[in-house]
Amino acid sequence: MHIAVISGPNTNLYGLDPSGPYGTLTIADIEADCRRRAQALGASLDFAQSNHEGELVDLIQSCRRGGAREADGLVINAGSLSYTSIAIPDALAASGRPAIQVHVSNVFTREAFRHHSPISAVAVGCIIGLGPTGYGMAVEALIRRLTA
Repeated sequence: MHIAVISGPNTNLYGLDPSGPYGTLTIADIEADCRRRAQALGASLDFAQSNHEGELVDLIQSCRRGGAREADGLVINAGSLSYTSIAIPDALAASGRPAIQVHVSNVFTREAFRHHSPISAVAVGCIIGLGPTGYGMAVEALIRRLTA
């Protein structure tokens, strides 16, 4: 089993401002945790981050059957594009792969525009507000769902 984890804009800055809403773990720390969790459940993992919507769409499309990064499922934190992108949920739906959406912060305690994400409509689940550990939890949940 192979899982793709895709992170969007500004997630590369995690851990650089410990006083901010995202804590002290860096994106490299999050990747290491996801890899450890996937390996413990017998899965491999591909981890990618981009600040560009088109590149995120390309990454998602490459996860389709026969794609360069073919995956059984995806974990996605599209960052601020979670609220504005139509292309990302369209790519997720077209991938034919189950996806779990992750938000590190609790978006419902933040600005009102963050309370709706088009991605949620195509995701099989969402993990919101549990901090950076939400990524690893999503990896585990997706693997368990795929092996059930």
